[in-house]
Parts: sequence; structure tokens; C-alpha cells
Amino acid sequence: MGNFRNWLARLMYGRYGVDQLYFALIAAYLLLLIVNSFVRSTIINLLLWVLVIWMFYRVLSKDIYKRRMENEKFLQIWNPVKANASMTFRRIKEIKTHRYRKCPNCHTMLRLPRKTGKHTVKCPCCSNKFKVQVWF
Repeated sequence: MGNFRNWLARLMYGRYGVDQLYFALIAAYLLLLIVNSFVRSTIINLLLWVLVIWMFYRVLSKDIYKRRMENEKFLQIWNPVKANASMTFRRIKEIKTHRYRKCPNCHTMLRLPRKTGKHTVKCPCCSNKFKVQVWF
């Protein structure tokens, strides 16, 4: 077991390894694998093989700069999607106690207590005062 571990350490020395794009590719692979178990498409099967080859290529690549740039481009797309989904789930979770409104000046999302009626709100970021209507 120790020899295998040493061999694997020597193999991976100077290689890029795993990152967020790798985990996203694994998630896409698993999703396509589940879809392919129901649909049985050769196109999806080919796409699964392409994903596996691309994952191994990225992990074993010695061109660290290019792999890091690929991951950076992926994160530029993924982080806003993740933040938006996180905010949506939080809004759904707190729908009974809070309301969310954007500041018209700086577009910061404000978390307000759920009190029906008209309120004057001061933004903590830009100190802008504006009126908010909470219906229900």
C-alpha cells in the first residue's frame, strides 16, 4: 500500500489536480449518467466519455496556468448563479418573518422585518433613505 501511495505521489507531482470546475464536471457527469439510464442515448453516452476524458486531462495536466484560467472563467460564471440561488432559497426560507428589497441607489439587498404598511428605510451601505411598501 505504501508503494502505491508513493507511486501516486510521484505521478501527481507538478500536476494540476482537482478544483471547482472538476467537481462541477463530476456533478454534470452524474446528472447525465442518471438521464442516460432512462433515455439510453448514444449522444449522451458519447458526451459522458468526453466529460471523463476532459476531467482526467485537467487533473493530470502539467500546464497549471491554463487550467487555473479555465477554473477562473468557470468561477466568473458560477459565482453569480450560486449567489442568486442562495439568496432565493434564503428568501423562501424566511418568507414568514422577513421581506427583501433592493436599495434604489446602490442595489444592495436589504432584509426587512415583515410588517405590513409603508416604511422609511435607511440603507446601511450608502445611507440613502427611501420608502418601502410591504403588502403582506
